[in-house]
Amino acid sequence: MLHATLIRVAAALLLSMAALSASAQAPAKPRIEKAADLPRFSYRIDGKLEDVVRQADKFAPVAAAIRRDAESVLAGYEIPDRATLRGLVTQLAVMDFLDGQYDRALARLDEAKALEDKPADKLMSGLRLRAMAAAAKQHALNGEAYRKAVADAVKRDLAAMPFPVIANDVRELKMSAELIGESLILGSVREVMQPILDRGGVLSSDYAPGLVGARLRLLAQLPLKQTFTEAFSSYLAANQVAKADIWAARDVTLASGEGRAVVPVAVWDSGVDTALFGTQVLRGKAAAPRVIAFDKYSRAAPGELMPIPPSLRGKLAQLTARTKGFSDLQSNIDSPQASEVKALLSSLPPERYKEAIEELGWAGGYEHGTHVAGIALAGNPQARLIVGRIEFQHTLKPDPCPSRELTLREARAAQATVDFFKRHGARVVNMSWGGDVKSIENQLEQCAIGKTPEARKTLARGYYEIQRRALTKAFAGAPGILFVTAAGNSGDDASFVEDIPASIVLPNLLTVGAVDLAGDEAGFTSYGPTVKVHANGYQVESFLPGGTRVALSGTSMASPQVAGLAAKLLAVNPALKPADLIRIIVDTAERTADGRRNLMHPKKALAAATAAR
Repeated sequence: MLHATLIRVAAALLLSMAALSASAQAPAKPRIEKAADLPRFSYRIDGKLEDVVRQADKFAPVAAAIRRDAESVLAGYEIPDRATLRGLVTQLAVMDFLDGQYDRALARLDEAKALEDKPADKLMSGLRLRAMAAAAKQHALNGEAYRKAVADAVKRDLAAMPFPVIANDVRELKMSAELIGESLILGSVREVMQPILDRGGVLSSDYAPGLVGARLRLLAQLPLKQTFTEAFSSYLAANQVAKADIWAARDVTLASGEGRAVVPVAVWDSGVDTALFGTQVLRGKAAAPRVIAFDKYSRAAPGELMPIPPSLRGKLAQLTARTKGFSDLQSNIDSPQASEVKALLSSLPPERYKEAIEELGWAGGYEHGTHVAGIALAGNPQARLIVGRIEFQHTLKPDPCPSRELTLREARAAQATVDFFKRHGARVVNMSWGGDVKSIENQLEQCAIGKTPEARKTLARGYYEIQRRALTKAFAGAPGILFVTAAGNSGDDASFVEDIPASIVLPNLLTVGAVDLAGDEAGFTSYGPTVKVHANGYQVESFLPGGTRVALSGTSMASPQVAGLAAKLLAVNPALKPADLIRIIVDTAERTADGRRNLMHPKKALAAATAAR
């Protein structure tokens, strides 16, 4: 017996040693350090993409190719970024569901959930698809029993979760259920992906997976529109406790008076309706606001607000009402404006999709800078606004398309804008915008520039590096200015995706993430090593051009909270340098128990700034 045991132990040791030897000899997997390092794939597709989404026989070969490539990336590369892993695993789970492989889909959803980091996402991950897959194991798809099983599963899962943690996510799921419609699902397929295919004959791996998502929404989620709407509505109706507001007790409002220094604050954004801010505007000759502006071609332009296209001059009131409608939907407020938005988007005729989406995009850009300025200037009569205006693209096809000439103009415009801020004494600059290398690559594909994914990758990297160097040089050349930037709304690691300015590291640059009223992490907020502080970026009320006040969400709303705090610190202690401001704001913020959030604390920061005089 002992002899046999020794033989088994020796054999096990030999097998173990052999495995270790094989492991030592196996080549290491390539490590993906940045999102732009991920491999690219191309898919040649014949015919109309709408048919691919609708018809199983046309969808199957495309989905098989997408599955093969996703699995090859997971198997062949070391990917430390959990968001990238989640995206790939979730994509495979969706294809499993569409293939009728429900147990495999559920297993993938468990895998994706284990990769979640944000508290609400850990709870809510895959909620709808999980309910659909579990119900489909027992009932025929889209039958009455299936719909009831889906509703029961959603309600059961939600009932076991803490409402304050998931409240925002449930409201947004309800909103997405109310807005879903066939034209909204297929609009991007028809108006963005199809033109790419028509021009080049292939779709890249940046766009092709969108066909998988569109098929899921069209064939599986749209038939459950009422089921999901009722399930989320009933949960919200049964849980109407308002989330705690941690910010009211922390906030600081300065009073005008002696000993307060005037602080020039620049809002580098889409333009500002300065008429709303009276004495808080820095003015020059003839009391004109201090404004520097560039159009979408990065050419010098007049005006503190983006020009209104002739076709939209009679629609401003309607577009403002739609902005309020979206805000009300996000807050689960039943209003006429919310009802109009639901009616518009859920029943949008296909021929109206492009026009409607581009109008909404234009309005969002037109309103953005004014909303941000209202947040940055709030509670500080000593702040003096300087406007740096740029134009955000709003068309489905990039206009203008990326080019070296345009990129160089953008670089010169960035330097000219920072020089303008320096000349007029800006102490703080807020930047609620950003971009990354993959976005440039996607635009190149839409514009049919670059014959292959690798060619586009090379071009995009070159343009991106010009932009990054230009911004870094401009910021570094203004060491007396604190630049405050939004982390981004992609829910990614800003450094991994190489967002600029958010991933730039400089002693006078501070990147801000978003939380909500209670300090809970916003689902959309980006994160990463450069994100040093968090502020409220969820349903923050401020002005739109013309004076209407609306609550909007985004890291765009969190960043000016911190910029505004920095201006208040300078009002009480103008000797503070950018490094001092960052140290005070970051050190007086309160780190949450999970270590993910560092919540700014204006009262503590102001006390520290006052004590440092």
